Amino acid sequence: MGRAHEVRAAAMAKTAAMKSKVYSRYGKEIYIAAKSGVPDPDMNLTLRAKIKEAKANQVPADVIKRAIEKAKGGSSESYDSLRYEGFGPGAATVIVDCLTDNSNRTIAAMNQCFNKAHCKLGVKGSVSFNYDNLGVISFNYEDEDKMLDTLIEADVDVNDLEVEEGVMTVYVAPADLHKAQEAIDALIPNVEYSVCAIKMLPQEYTTITDEHDKELWNRLLTLLDEVDDVQEVYHNVIDAE
Repeated sequence: MGRAHEVRAAAMAKTAAMKSKVYSRYGKEIYIAAKSGVPDPDMNLTLRAKIKEAKANQVPADVIKRAIEKAKGGSSESYDSLRYEGFGPGAATVIVDCLTDNSNRTIAAMNQCFNKAHCKLGVKGSVSFNYDNLGVISFNYEDEDKMLDTLIEADVDVNDLEVEEGVMTVYVAPADLHKAQEAIDALIPNVEYSVCAIKMLPQEYTTITDEHDKELWNRLLTLLDEVDDVQEVYHNVIDAE
């Protein structure tokens, strides 16, 4: 279906700044998981799963430790999960997931980003119905039959599985992401993941060809990347560079 290629291309294009964004994202999510229960992964299944996911995405141990220590320290910070959906040039659509401690600040930032890029914010559900919510795991491996058998034996709900240039990408039900990761870890000791996360994947992709539209679209993505509250940006555009 071409999903794996797009996911890998996006992962390979990450800059140091984007890595910092990933670290910040997982730092907040681990803090929230630790605050929601006991700040001990041995006693908090949600926290343990989130730490495992963070490590699979190469988040440094010190980032994980700081987030847990912050929760242990009794910090009063709290975050709300907010999702914004919008439209870009042509058939471009975008979903922006945020974690914020100030929703007024975040919506003001979203309005500013979309207005400056001459794009349009939509209402809840206006875009997301054209996306699939899936757990995505990418890693070096080629035996599709063996992997499928392993995941089925682990009672993982597999949506799709494909291999391209030696890289396998597995798509599973979001609730089974960590179960799938554990099964893969057992099958392939010391496996390294290029992607291991729950993502919103477009059912169809589009291309922006007009140069002015490309400029506006890339401006939107740049502006969103500069907003600290933004955790993830999903969109259906390819070849917009």
